[in-house]
Order: sequence, then C-alpha cells, then structure tokens
Amino acid sequence: MKKFGSSQSVKRLEDARLLTGQGRYIDDIAPKDALVGFVLRSPVAHGTITTLVLDAARAADGVHMVITGADIEAAGYLNAMRYVTVKNGDGSDAVAPRRPVLTTSRVRFVGEAVAFIVADSLAQARDAAELIELDIDDLPVKLDLSAGGAALHDEAPDNVAYNWEHGDEAVVKTAMAQAKHRVSLRIEDNRIIVNSIEPRGCFAEPQGERIHLGVNGQGVWGTKGDLSKFFGIDPSHVRVTTPDVGGGFGMKTMGYPEYFLTAMAARHLGRPVRWMSDRTEAMLADNAGRDLVTVSELGFDENYRLVAYHLDSWSNLGAYVSQYGQLIQSNLFARVLTGTYDIQNVFFRNRAVFTNTAQVDAYRGAGRPEAIFCLERSMDHAARVLGVDPAELRRRNFIRPDQMPYRTATGELYDVGEFGALLDRALEKADLSGFDARRAASAAKGKLRGAGICYYIESILGDPDERAKIELTDAGARVYVGTQSNGQGHETVYPQLVHDQTGLPLEAIEIVQGDSDLIEMGGGTGGSRSVTVQGMALRAAGDSLIGGLRDFMADHLDADDVNFDADEGVFRAPGSNVVVTLLEAAEAARGAGRADLCVVQEYVKLPGRSYPNGCHIAEVEIDPETGVMAVDRYTVVDDFGNMMNPMLAEGQVHGGVAQGIGQAVCERVVYDADGQLLTATFMDYAMPRADNIPFIGFSIRPVPSTANPLGMKGCGEAGTVGALAAVSNAVNDALADMGAKVEMPFTPARLWEAIEATRAIAAE
Repeated sequence: MKKFGSSQSVKRLEDARLLTGQGRYIDDIAPKDALVGFVLRSPVAHGTITTLVLDAARAADGVHMVITGADIEAAGYLNAMRYVTVKNGDGSDAVAPRRPVLTTSRVRFVGEAVAFIVADSLAQARDAAELIELDIDDLPVKLDLSAGGAALHDEAPDNVAYNWEHGDEAVVKTAMAQAKHRVSLRIEDNRIIVNSIEPRGCFAEPQGERIHLGVNGQGVWGTKGDLSKFFGIDPSHVRVTTPDVGGGFGMKTMGYPEYFLTAMAARHLGRPVRWMSDRTEAMLADNAGRDLVTVSELGFDENYRLVAYHLDSWSNLGAYVSQYGQLIQSNLFARVLTGTYDIQNVFFRNRAVFTNTAQVDAYRGAGRPEAIFCLERSMDHAARVLGVDPAELRRRNFIRPDQMPYRTATGELYDVGEFGALLDRALEKADLSGFDARRAASAAKGKLRGAGICYYIESILGDPDERAKIELTDAGARVYVGTQSNGQGHETVYPQLVHDQTGLPLEAIEIVQGDSDLIEMGGGTGGSRSVTVQGMALRAAGDSLIGGLRDFMADHLDADDVNFDADEGVFRAPGSNVVVTLLEAAEAARGAGRADLCVVQEYVKLPGRSYPNGCHIAEVEIDPETGVMAVDRYTVVDDFGNMMNPMLAEGQVHGGVAQGIGQAVCERVVYDADGQLLTATFMDYAMPRADNIPFIGFSIRPVPSTANPLGMKGCGEAGTVGALAAVSNAVNDALADMGAKVEMPFTPARLWEAIEATRAIAAE
C-alpha cells in the first residue's frame, strides 16, 4: 500500500464520489414524504403592510400551514435574528434594530419574507401564495451610500448604523500635512451576489421531543444555538446536520429566516418539511457581498516612504444588520488595513448605511479583499502620480524580515514574512521584463495592454480553537471534525494529516463532519481557518491516541521503551522482533478492557493567527474600438507556509482568482430607483465564463508560520484577496496614457464609454 506524507499533492479522495453523481446534497437527502415550504416575499422595497389576508390560502388544496410573524410571536417564539454589533468611534454602541424572521408590519427590501406556506407540493404552496391578499403602502426608497433619506429604522433616523474609527485622526492629519507627497483616490467596490452553485436549502423533521434540521451551511453549532433560542428550548433538544455542500463562500455561514420557519412548521405539524431556494429567490434574499466607497489618501516622504494613511469609507448594510454585517467593513477590514507596509500613522473611519436592499455580509475574504483592494489600488495610483515604478514603491515600504515579529498599526502581530523576496520571485515568474515587448505587440494590433501588481496579506479569521475526535475501528479510523467542507477537499487533507501520525492508509480513514450530535462543539468553516486550526486539533488527537496505545503496548509486551513507527504504522520494542500494527494494538486494548484508549478527543487553541501573503500580477489587453477586455496573463506566487497538499492549495487559489476576476470584469448588482433588483437572473447578472479566466501560473515561496507547530497558513480566500487590485491596476495601467478612468466591473460598455469620453475631451 502506497503511503503519502506531508506536502504531497494527493488527488482529492472525494472527487470520485462527487463527479459521478453520488454526492449527497440537501435536496437529495430530505425525507421523500416531506411537505414543501414556500416563502411569500415582499414585491416592494419599502412600505407599510396594510392588508394581509390569509384565509383563502389556508383553505387551499394541499395546504397544511401558513405562518406569519404574528404566528411566531403568538407561539411564544423569538421573532428576531442574531447578529453582532460594533462600537462607534466615541465608544457608544452601534444601532441594533431588530431583524424579524417574518416581518409583521413593514417591509424594507424586495424579497423580504412576509409569510411561509407549507403544502403537499411546491406547486400547491405557490398557488396558495397567489391567494394571499397583501397590500403595502409605499414609502420612499433609500439606496445611496450616505446619511439621510427616509429612515428605515426608528433607531437610525439618518440611516447610519455606526461610525467606526481606528487611530488618531489629528495625529494622522498632522503627519499628512508634513508629508512631501500626498496622493488621494476615490475607490468603488461593487456589490456582488455570491451565487453558490447549490442554492440554500434545508429540511426539518421531528425526532421525538427533539427537532432535527438539515441545512447546507458552513457549520452546525451556531444554527443549533439559534434554533434553541428561537424555540426557547434546551440545546440538547436540537440536532443540526449538514451533508455535502455545493459552495458556501461565507454566504452560507449565517442564519436565514427559512431555517427557523421550516423547523417551526415541522415541529407544529409533526411531519418533515423541506424548503429549497430557486436562483432568483437566492439573488433577492441571500446576503450580498462588498458594496462600499472609500476615499484613500497616502502621504510619502522625500524618499517615497509612507508616513501617513487616511481612509474614509461608506459601506452598505442592506435593510437589516446581518449576522456579521457590522464587522466586515470595520473590524475585519482593519485587520489588514496597512497590508505588508511599514506604516504606523493610520486613521480609518467606516460608516455603514441602511438601504432598501438585501443584507450585505461575508463573501470570500470578508473585509480583507476590500482592504487590500483599497490599499493596492492606492499604491499603484501613487506610483503613477509620483513617477515611481510600482514594484519599487512597494519594495521601499515593505516590512523587512528583520522587523518580524511586527505589530501593525491595527494590532495584528505578523510573525514572519519575506515580502521583498517573494515580490522578486513573482516579477520573474510573470516575465515583467518582457512586458514592454508585449505592450508593443498589442499596440501594433491597435490594442491597449496594461500590467497590474497586487501584494496582499491575509489575517486568518474565525475561532482560534477547535476539537477533533479519532476513533479506531476494526478497519481503520473514524475522524470527527468541527469544520465543514464546502468543496475545499477536507476529505483528502484531513486523512493526510491523520495518515502522517498513524500510518493508516488514506482510504481507511473516514472523515465525519456536520452533525451536532457526534462531536461536542466546532467552529465551522470560514476565514480560511480549517486546515490550520482543525489540523492542530487532529495532531493533538493523534498524539494522544498513539501515546495512550504506546503506554498500553509497553505493559502488554513487558517492554520499557516501545516506539511507534508512523511511516509503517507499527509498534516495536527494541531488541525484539515483535511488530504490532496500530489496529492490532487497538484490538488488544479492547480485549484487555481498555477500549477507552481507542477513542480520543482533543481541544486546541492556537496562540496566534497565521498570515498568508503573496503577489498577483495580471496583464490585460483592451480593444479600444469595442471596449472588450481580456485578462491575458495571470501570475500568482504565494506564501502559505508549510502545505499538506499543494495541489489542493492551487485549486483554492484558482477558484479565488476566478471569483475576483468575476467581480472585476463582469459582476455587478443593479437596483432601479424603486429598489427593484434588475440583475435577478443569470440573463441579467453576468457570471465569469471560461473565456474570462486565463491560465493562472501558480507557484509558492513558503515561509513557515510560527503561530502553529505545523507551520501552515490558510489559503482558502487568498486568491480573491489578491485578484481585485491586480486586474484593476492592469486596466488602469492600460488606460493611463490616454487618461481614461473607469471603475469595476470593467465591462465592454464601461470601458468603451470611458475611452470615448476621453477621446472627445482630447478632440476639443
């Protein structure tokens, strides 16, 4: 049997199952006899409900139940959803209006849940929804990112939820005033829809006195806690499970009204109930991403060293505060505010606005792509204004290796980093020395070519602690983890980790995830935390397992210094020819009444975060006559520390870059003046296609992290963090000579209009 060690590009073990249609997704495993739920959603963006008549719907064929907000409250349940708030700059609390599961009197965005209909079939539920008499008196619609307008909530009369600040503005303004050079830029970060390949869905079923919710989320324990609070029951009466998941990207981390409603219906009816979103429903009601405007100002000394950084941003929360919505563009943005640069004079203000749109929350990177996009766009713009090579400007301002560990202006402690050396490797891999020749070749064809650099750093988020349980069976090991795979390859990399400690073949190691009954607690998946944090928990559990059985075998073999050979998976006693496999040792332990040695559970908490970083270099080519732009070349060099499976890491980078390019070149959410979503189907919302994504050159230059014994750094979101600015900087480089300016997404229409407007000005 071939064994695989660390840093081996083992092919994904789960792919044979998933690619042959044997995946078990939420709609596959829902009980076949389940009733079907359908959500009646608001057709208007802002208004007061004046009529809600349900009699005809409740009497319709096949209908078993219709739930309203009033019904939730009459049952004594909590008609409010959980979320986190931040502090204002003056120390006061941010605005915290209640977000109902079902609204009772007022709607605040198109798609807001008003009622939940449960019927024998989806068609019957839809037909019943048509019978509901719903009248809404329109109220003025608020869409812009500024204070003022018709108030969505009494608690925020100016529609500003919070005014978050970091740093001393007076000190930074003084440093800025004394700077030799000052460069400012207004930056738009366009709103996008997550569009996971599998929409959200769930089913619920009574299990005696308990309620079981199956949901395609990113972790089960938060949902378990939310349901227990909703019903006012002990958490032990709630079980949450998650099967295979077709993409999450942060959007599926949060609670949504449908999960509570499906569970309530199943509990009251004593029957299974299922709900599944369709694509337009997802576009209307799922949490969106990004959506902010930032004004950035950089101050440099005479040697082009940074002396001050000032940012002021306005971000969109949507109609309500989502679970982590207030954290994304404030606290999480600030984690990597200064990137890889040695700058301490920093002031950052973020004001968040309520608008009559769907909620905005975490999307792949959750604040860090936005921060790096802002910083790296600003650095590239400054290089152009100052007449300095973009790579050289970055190199002059990098934190040096001899400054590590380095405490940033926002409190992050970077443990290691060799940013200048990695940048040099990226410039070589991208062949930037040959760029002038490629630009000339493009010009000969009548096209514009530009190159863009982005040097990013990530701060791994999520809980720094995790649990893992390993149970030896007759055939191998069953491994229980607290994270949740959404397609990242956990069923491959976790067995690799366990194999390295136990010697068990990969195919003999079963990963068990997504069941709140099977492991005490877990942090779920998000913030690129899974392999680093869960990996350390698995290592601790493996150490305990081997240590306990080693001690047992010492007694069993009457030997003092039994050792375990992890490469071969056997125990040996020096001076003896006796060789005992791990599974034989487990069998002996069970026979001796020590079955407890075959099951171990460990909890670990990491002492610090890891900070993956790297350089993205993009080249684009634009046809000025049509505005058609192609991302022609793309190079990534990353520092992910020690890697268990480089091929899986490369796949994560490819996916992240594709999502970043998608936002940069084609994705954009558009609402009309009445708050109606105009991009509510794939006919109107442009997703990236194969011809938008070039070959992505990927290589690594690792510097092992000191924040965990495995030396690993997360990689799940890194591709997106670097892609936005790399493509944007390349586009702006291509347009620089003619002076055209354009914001993401760089659609043909936008590029053509910007080019034509510049030509018209030049012709005057």
